[in-house]
Amino acid sequence: MGERFDEKVVLITGGAGALARVTAQAFADLGATVVLAGRDGERLAEAAAGIRAEGSKIDWVTVDVADGDQVAAMVTEVVRRHGGLHIAFNNAGIFGKASPVGDLDEEVWRTVLDTNLTGMFLAMKHEISHMRANGGGVIVNMASNIGAHGRRAGMAAYAASKAAVSVLTQTAARDHIADGVRINAVSPGASDTPMSFRPGESRADRDARISTAVPAGRVSDPAEVAAAVVWLASDASSFVVGHDLVVDGGATA
Repeated sequence: MGERFDEKVVLITGGAGALARVTAQAFADLGATVVLAGRDGERLAEAAAGIRAEGSKIDWVTVDVADGDQVAAMVTEVVRRHGGLHIAFNNAGIFGKASPVGDLDEEVWRTVLDTNLTGMFLAMKHEISHMRANGGGVIVNMASNIGAHGRRAGMAAYAASKAAVSVLTQTAARDHIADGVRINAVSPGASDTPMSFRPGESRADRDARISTAVPAGRVSDPAEVAAAVVWLASDASSFVVGHDLVVDGGATA
């Protein structure tokens, strides 16, 4: 893609994760200032130190996205340090312990919904507040192919949270496109990150399982998901509003 993001500030929540790092590198390679956000400052610092791009700035800030005061402070701090916020990739999310609905622990349910859904709402709320008062911006939310597009046994909390993220994204997109804030989502399937492995599973076991479950016959490279995020954040997708882009090798086709 020829477009660059020079003089753009990009915020990525869930910033210490493998997919966040690859996406941050993609934005940095295109000239953006990237701020990673998450709960673990040590992991964020490590992730930021691993991202290198000539002429780009990489920064990090700690936040619990389920805490509204912390999310508001995150946006304020990003703007204070870097002069603005132009693009946000809301990527924070957790699976939670898998179990059938009848056995699902209430605390697991609350924790997954607090992080994946309430955290998404709070991030958008404060990002939109800044963007619409400062000329607009772009938001890309991390949904999933598990949720609105497909289901998995034992993953009710995660699926419910991500289905809600898809709908929240579409509703927010309609609410705020007239404010100059363009909002979309990306819904990956299994990618080559630690989250694609079941407990105790080897790479060979995972690849064998995926080869029969996914028409493309493999997990995605995280760079393929990052490319979708970067495209949705770019002017090349300027007329794409409220879309949920599925990147799953045909698993839910």
